[in-house]
Order: sequence, then structure tokens, then C-alpha cells
Amino acid sequence: MTISLTPVPWTDVDIHGGFWKQRQDVNRQVTLPVQHERSRSRIEALNLKRKLRPKKNPHPFDEGGADGYDSDVAKWVEAAAYSLAGHPDRALARKVDRIVDLWAEAQAQDGYLNNYYLRRDPGRRWTDLQRQHELYCAGHLIEAAVAYHQATGKRKLLDVVCGYVDHINDVFGPRPGQLRGYPGHPEIELALVKLYRHTGRPEYLKLSGFFIDKRGTKPHYFDRESKALGEAPDRGIAGEPYSQYQAHRPVREQTTADGHAVQLGYLFAGMADVAGETGDTELLKACKRIWKNIIERRMYITGGVGGRPMERFTFDYDLPNESAYVETCAAIALVFFAHRMLQADGDGQYADVMERALYNGVLSGVSLAGDQFFYANYLALCPEYYLFHHTRPRRRDWFHCACCPSNLARLIASIGGYAFSSSPRAAFVHLYLTASVELEVAGQALRLNLTTDYPWKGKVNIEVEPQRPARFALALRIPGWCERAAATVNGKPVALAGITRKGYARIVRRWAPGDRIELNMAMPVERMYAHPSVRNDTGRVALQRGPIVYCLEEVDNGADLNAIALPRTARLTARFQDDLLGGVTVVSARARRLRKRGRTDALYQNRPPVIGPTSIRAVPYYAWANRKQEQEMLVWLREG
Repeated sequence: MTISLTPVPWTDVDIHGGFWKQRQDVNRQVTLPVQHERSRSRIEALNLKRKLRPKKNPHPFDEGGADGYDSDVAKWVEAAAYSLAGHPDRALARKVDRIVDLWAEAQAQDGYLNNYYLRRDPGRRWTDLQRQHELYCAGHLIEAAVAYHQATGKRKLLDVVCGYVDHINDVFGPRPGQLRGYPGHPEIELALVKLYRHTGRPEYLKLSGFFIDKRGTKPHYFDRESKALGEAPDRGIAGEPYSQYQAHRPVREQTTADGHAVQLGYLFAGMADVAGETGDTELLKACKRIWKNIIERRMYITGGVGGRPMERFTFDYDLPNESAYVETCAAIALVFFAHRMLQADGDGQYADVMERALYNGVLSGVSLAGDQFFYANYLALCPEYYLFHHTRPRRRDWFHCACCPSNLARLIASIGGYAFSSSPRAAFVHLYLTASVELEVAGQALRLNLTTDYPWKGKVNIEVEPQRPARFALALRIPGWCERAAATVNGKPVALAGITRKGYARIVRRWAPGDRIELNMAMPVERMYAHPSVRNDTGRVALQRGPIVYCLEEVDNGADLNAIALPRTARLTARFQDDLLGGVTVVSARARRLRKRGRTDALYQNRPPVIGPTSIRAVPYYAWANRKQEQEMLVWLREG
């Protein structure tokens, strides 16, 4: 098996207008600078000349200070690289280069590079793979190095990272004297494939496969580690030791999405990469099993995953709303997994989920101003509930564990790399945005120019500019939410029904410079219903228009949102408001509200409440908590 599609690199996509241009501008102008400032202690901790500050019970997965936090800094560098490629900025480049210099100066002679173990505990390298994050941090360093070399051509960080990975390759493997371990927190697996593709060195791909295939095998490597450290082995949850780490059994034998949702997304994204590069059909089948379990039984309507404490999957249809954990990083990890599965067989179901997560569960993690962030993304909010909860549902400037802000920054900055793919005889459009893309199809360069007001409108104009006339396919995704679509080529209608398969309308013809496509996708407001086994959503309805999921906020609808019921016959209207939340389409309807009967304030009574008319206004879920924080919010409304 070979990879059927090749994603078009972010370096070949120019987003020059529309929704994602607005988000990228905020990311570049606000998010990147504030994240650098708020990460200053972590960055300064990389300086070996800086005096080591005494610290009680330091931890390698720490907020910075003397220890640093290599992965957060690396993700910021990666985001900065994506930004620099399209928007050269000397000041930003100097900040990145200083960090690169600090890493280069800190690197040990044998190539090792983890700030905590170099400074705090040099004698305990690679002794606690389960709980510590050496390989996880190494993975993010790899991704940063590849992105920065692609963006700028500067090799310094790439050379540092290759030296580190060569060291890791010496330490881990099947040969005598090597460790048979693997990371508790996956990430390096997908990063190693990126490095292999960038450098062409097959040992990096082989090392990724080693980490994947050793995971969950017996005797259990983490048991040996725990014994050596004098600690008790993992007893597991519900009788599944190491399920939190996706290490309860070999990955090829796993059938359900279990454990930490971010870890799972990263792991299976790496597995899909390795399967595509090696032709490992068994590994790809394992990815498809887990994917099916996620999207059919364990994913929120927002594209969020991991709804319980410890950021984990639990059991089928367990999707609580008010106590949802749904970490921003988990939605991002699902995007990574979906994008890689999309390349495997060009099936639009993967692009549908990728889009759902991007426009909802990912974007909700950052404020419209770009300077505050959600770690958890609830689907219902009653502020008083969280007085007794482990976390408060407000966007924050920063976090003790600040993985989400830098993860958001790098994904938004690189969004163009998720929008297009190619095969020898076809160009695929997965995401609709205002952009120009350069790719190669039918043995020649092809340029596509897209213009659209998506996601607010379903109309997309595409200019086709091949070097010379040639016959090939343009595969346009018809999203799963779209029940009516129409297209024209140079003004002449195209019958989509007969040419649409796996979610893509494949228009095959002899294309010439100047050809134009117009795609129109109907975008009515849809009522969405959960599977009857999702007990938290029984008797409730969610609103969706195009890829956007909606919610009610107290600021628009008053308090006691659960007292509102949306009649099944209510007419739903959509209207764009350019003066609200940066310009969004809002959904309005006439509804009903339960009110107390008479003047009594009795907690219980033997007569039903009064039902009176009311109106509701719903806003995009990603934009909630941008006007007033810690007010009520609700995605799933009572229906009746």
C-alpha cells in the first residue's frame, strides 16, 4: 500500500482573506507575542548560565522557572516558524534564533537535550518513561526544527535535533543493550515521521515503528520501571492497567478509544503515518477501528473528545456536558489523526470530523482577541456549579500546564496545510477558505485560487490555472452536513450526483487556464439529535449551520437556560451580524420558557410551572465567553 494522497505543504498555501485570514492575523499579531511574554520564565530556564534556583520537588513536566518546559517553548517556535514563512518579521526571527542558540548551548556532547534532566537530575535520564515526558518533549523539538528549517532554511535547530534523535536511536531499540521502552505520553511517533520525510533518513521511520509496536507488549516495560523506582505498578481503571496510556495491550489489538484523549490522538496519528509510509495494512486497520469507535460513540458534537477527569475516554456514549473536560489539545489531536487518515484513502468522513473540530472544539480554546485560552471546553455552564469543581470555566491568560495555548498557535498558523491534497491525477480541496495554492497534478504545476465567505455562506469560487491544458480531476469535498449542492464550470451546470463518492465531487475534464468553478452548498439551520444512549442529551436538540455548532449564552437569553424549550415546529432563522463577535451568523427562534406559578417561591409544588413565549438567540459555540465570562451557556437545549 502507498499513501493515496499527499497533503499540500503549508508553505504552498497563501491564505489572503476571509475567516481564517482574520484568525491568522490575530494569531500573529496578538497570540504569538503574548505567549512569548508569558513563557519568558520557561525560555530563560533554557539558559545554562542562569543560576539554578532551588525548588522543592521539581518536576520535568513543570511550568518553567528553573526547570523550563521544552515542549511549550518548542510549540511556540513551531508556530513562529509557520508565521515567519508568510510574514517575515525580524524581531520575531531574533526571538526564535535566541531560543535556538540556548538549545544548542544546552545540548550534551552525546546529543541529549532535555532541560530538566540536564540541570536537575542528570543521572536519571530515561528512567521513568511512563510518567515523565522526555520523549514527548523530544517530539515537539523535532516538529519545531522541521518547521523552522522549512520556513527559513536555517539548519541550526535541525542539526541539534538530528543529533538528539541519533542519541535516542542509540538508546532505544531491539539490539542488545538498548532499552525496549516507549513514551508514556506519545508524540514522538508522529514527529519522527515528519523528520524522516524531511531528511530522508529511514532510521527515523524505523524508530517510530519501534515505539509503536513495543507499546503494551508483555512483560510490561512500565512494570519494570516502577519496580526499579520502588513504586507500585499502575493498577488501572476498571481492571485495565495502563489503559490511561494506551498501553493496556498492543496497539494492533486495541478496539476502543481508551485513556488520555490527547495521548491517543497523537499516538494514532503517528500510527497512521507509519502505516502510510510502510504499507502496513494491519496497522491502518487498527487506526480505523479506533476512529470508528471515537466518531460513532465517543466524540462530542463540537469535535471535542475526552470528557472525563484525567482527560480520558471512558465508555460508549458517556458524553457529559456540564462536567465535560474536553481539553483543547484533545480536539487538536483529533484534527491531526483525522488529517492523516484522510490521506490514507481520501474519504471525506475524515475531513468532516477535521472541519467539525477546527470550527468548534479547537477555536473555542482561544478568545477572539487572541490573548486568553480555555484548557477545558464545556458544553454547558452554570457558574455556581464550578465553585465545587476542580477548575473554573473561564478563559485564562495562562496555565500551570500551558500545553493548549502554544498548540492552538501552531495549528492556526499552519491551517493551510490541512486544506488541500494531491494525487498524480487529482487535486483535492478539503477545507474551503480564501486562498491560493500551488500543487502538482498531471505532471505539471497547478494553481487554484479560492474565494469564499465560508463558513457563513456556502458559495465557493475557484479559478483553475494549470501551466497548460491537461486532463485531471478536481475533487471538491461535499461536506456531510450538506444535503444540497450545485456546481458550474465556466457557467455550465455539473451533475454532482453521478460523480460524488466518498464525500468528494470529482470533476474530470481537460482543464485550461482561466477555467472557473462555482460551488454552492445549501446552509439551512439544522436540528441535531444525539444517539438515544447519550443519556445527557436525551430530549434535547443542538443547532448547527454548515460546520458551525451553536450555543445559547445568558447575555443574550437571560438566566436559567435549562428552563427554555425549543418547539419542534419553531422556525429557525439565520442572520449575519458584522457588529457582533467579530462578525458572525446568529440563529434566532421563538421558543418557550418555564416560569414559576403565581407568587410562590416554594421549592416543590403539586402544579406544573407556567409555560410562556420567549425568543432565543444562538451564537457560534467557538465565540462563547467573549462578552461576559462565567455566565450560563448551553449547547443542548430542551425540545418540546
